[in-house]
Amino acid sequence: MTPELPTPRVTVDADVLERNLQAMATRAAARGLALRPHAKTHKCLEIARRQVELGAAGLTVATIGEAEVFAGGGLDDLFLAYPIWPSPQRAARLRALAGRVALRVGVDSVASAEALGRAVPGLEVLVEVDSGHHRSGVQPRSAGEVAVAADRAGLRVRGVFTFPGHAYGPGRQRPAATEEAAALTEAADAVTAAGLDAGVRSGGSTPTATFTGVAAAPGAQGAPTSPGTPTSPGALTEMRPGVYVFGDAQQLELGTCDWTEVALTVASTVVSRSGPKVILDAGSKVLGADHQSWTTGFGRLLDHPDARITALSEHHATVLFPDGAPVPSLGEVLRVVPNHVCATVNLADELLVLSEGTQVDRWPVAARGANT
Repeated sequence: MTPELPTPRVTVDADVLERNLQAMATRAAARGLALRPHAKTHKCLEIARRQVELGAAGLTVATIGEAEVFAGGGLDDLFLAYPIWPSPQRAARLRALAGRVALRVGVDSVASAEALGRAVPGLEVLVEVDSGHHRSGVQPRSAGEVAVAADRAGLRVRGVFTFPGHAYGPGRQRPAATEEAAALTEAADAVTAAGLDAGVRSGGSTPTATFTGVAAAPGAQGAPTSPGTPTSPGALTEMRPGVYVFGDAQQLELGTCDWTEVALTVASTVVSRSGPKVILDAGSKVLGADHQSWTTGFGRLLDHPDARITALSEHHATVLFPDGAPVPSLGEVLRVVPNHVCATVNLADELLVLSEGTQVDRWPVAARGANT
């Protein structure tokens, strides 16, 4: 890349982004699934609007603050995909949101359902179940109990949801998708048996998107007895991937995207060089500090796949090139693929939008820091 603008800067290839958006929209439609992408990845109104134009049923958000930003930008169908404890201040914000947009929230306990019903009567909810990530969510067999409590509290139960976060690791994607389908089926059955609505069965993620709504391989753990049938007939009605819009180094190393699907990179200048090692001017305050045990470094270089980022400080990255490989010169601008793109975007004020290497726009990260 050329150094016309200061670095580090967060850039988006608009052409790659558009291909990613269209591919996921097509995948969901082909499988008969509603697509409700997770907007915490991009936090941008421009991308959210394009997702809806391409057929997304609405957006998933992580916080009330994100919901407020997207509602203010004209996005009118939002799902807060986590269990909310309705403190007085949060309850007031939820009531205001529910008066402006179609709003659903998560619930995963009798106590929180009762509190939410007192605070925001008539609110639509989905019961969260744990499908193997072991974060929030009840066991699938307990979904009916929570649904009944929510209904008695004056909430409107619309179904169940989960997050297959345990798919983040080598070889975990297919098993996680199979476990997710089984958990949602069991939970939906429990809610239905209680006489309540389980029409929405929401799940999915970028790592599991390949397997969401399709058959497990014959002989695989949890595979159906008839190859070619859904993993669990009717298990999911909705998928909520987020990272697919940009890709990142984690997805590259999991094999859930390839280099041609990386839309977001951080332009960073070589400021020091010694043998096979270079130092870049982008550190954890730009890239984010995520480094899972199974990743090979703190990010990757889009144009140098064999190089590895071996260390990050706040404002610098240490990059090691293989023996014998050409080493970039001082002043050269490289394209860094962050490990976890959601963290990178949340650290940026704006995204510099490029098409065929030329700047075509700047998009504010409208929901940056909307973490409450």
